[in-house]
Amino acid sequence: MEKFIVYTDGGARGNPGPAALGVVIQNSRGQVLKEYGEYLGGATNNEAEYRAPIFALRKIKALWGKEKAKKAEVQVFADSELLVNQLNGKYKIENRNIQNLFLELWNLKIDFGKVAFTAIPREKNKEADRLVNEALDAKGYTKQLL
Repeated sequence: MEKFIVYTDGGARGNPGPAALGVVIQNSRGQVLKEYGEYLGGATNNEAEYRAPIFALRKIKALWGKEKAKKAEVQVFADSELLVNQLNGKYKIENRNIQNLFLELWNLKIDFGKVAFTAIPREKNKEADRLVNEALDAKGYTKQLL
């Protein structure tokens, strides 16, 4: 069984505001296979957090094929406790936009052998966070100094 380790992050500058996602896909030995930073347009921070694992699972399926995906194990790490707790059934989902993204992600999950979601501290998700910020910076949405 092929195993993928995925680090995801989503962020918005303003809430809602210009948003982006960051995804790092690794093999079971921790070697980076692909990384992506993609501008999303206007979204909330939570919407961007959901779009990141959706993007990651779609990419894995597209790059490695449906047959490999069916047998693959995917471990998704995210620094959004809300995302992870909702996906693991610990938190209710009341926001309609998030409900739709949850359903999209849940349905994508079925295409894989196993998908697990784990919350990690922000400092362990630096690469995915860097990709979010690079995507926003590239569109001219620089961080505002406080």
